[in-house]
Amino acid sequence: MRNATSKAAWAAGQSQPHHWRRAGSRLELRQLRYFVRIVELGSFSQAAAALGVVTSAVSQQISRLESELSTRLLQRTSTGVRPTDAGLAFWRQAQLALRHADDAVHAAKLARLSGHVSVGLAPSTATVLGLPLMLAMRERYPDVRLRLVESLSGDLAQMLSARQLDLAVLFQAEAARRWSSVALLHEQLFVIGAPTLAGMPRGRSARLASLGELALVLPSASHNLRSLVDAAFARAKTVPNVVAEVDGLSLLMDAVSAGIGATLQPGAAVARLRGTDFAVIPVADAHARRPNLLVSLCDDELSPAAIAARVVIAELAVRLVSEGRWAGASLHDS
Repeated sequence: MRNATSKAAWAAGQSQPHHWRRAGSRLELRQLRYFVRIVELGSFSQAAAALGVVTSAVSQQISRLESELSTRLLQRTSTGVRPTDAGLAFWRQAQLALRHADDAVHAAKLARLSGHVSVGLAPSTATVLGLPLMLAMRERYPDVRLRLVESLSGDLAQMLSARQLDLAVLFQAEAARRWSSVALLHEQLFVIGAPTLAGMPRGRSARLASLGELALVLPSASHNLRSLVDAAFARAKTVPNVVAEVDGLSLLMDAVSAGIGATLQPGAAVARLRGTDFAVIPVADAHARRPNLLVSLCDDELSPAAIAARVVIAELAVRLVSEGRWAGASLHDS
């Protein structure tokens, strides 16, 4: 029976080490796996148990890792361990490195593109793009696991920053400047409401200046669409009559259906209105348009699966617009 020291040496020496070279450093994938698991569990002993090795082996590899990087990555506390600022930054990149390594191994085994990719879509965008994206990825890359996340544009931007998403369709150019960004299309806004609602426009299109008396149900001020609508009304020198604020698209449309007010929404949201009796009137003001940007992490951080998904999304946007399946959308000039 091996003693604790020999067990540690045996566990630390299992298999030939895989190395991750950068700027003269010699980092092992095993060290990255140990470190990530410690951060996830907050304990050396729990990480060792999950990894199937002894605690001293995990401790030894982390000591080597910190020596190689010449910085402290973990801080011991009375309740366990937690990452330092340097450790938190390293943890985010280590997760990416491990995921890419695992994807590479899986792809080599299957001899075709595999891995996984996470894509963020706002609720309205998901209505028109979500299912076509799932079907296209399933047809072209059946071994790529697609994860779709539906949330507000601001939340998606935060998830990109935290490396929780590979790609997202966002609406603010300022937020997109931190990453790789491609302009996809612009969406015209529509007035949507019951035809009998007081103040609903009657023509084929409407100007914002004529909507001052119309009761509106809109997202709150923190929502990107609300910022766009307020700015468009300001240009039209008109104050919108907002009677309720709802940040969820489904509940917002329920409020419109109940006659509480009309709403202003981009073309993608119109896809949810099939079989309803809503009046849908395009807004003629030139500034009442929402940009759609395909935003991703930098190319050197993207897996082959994520790069493939980015191409598919761009192609789908062109097809959906050209086939008239994205109401009120026009492709970006570039």
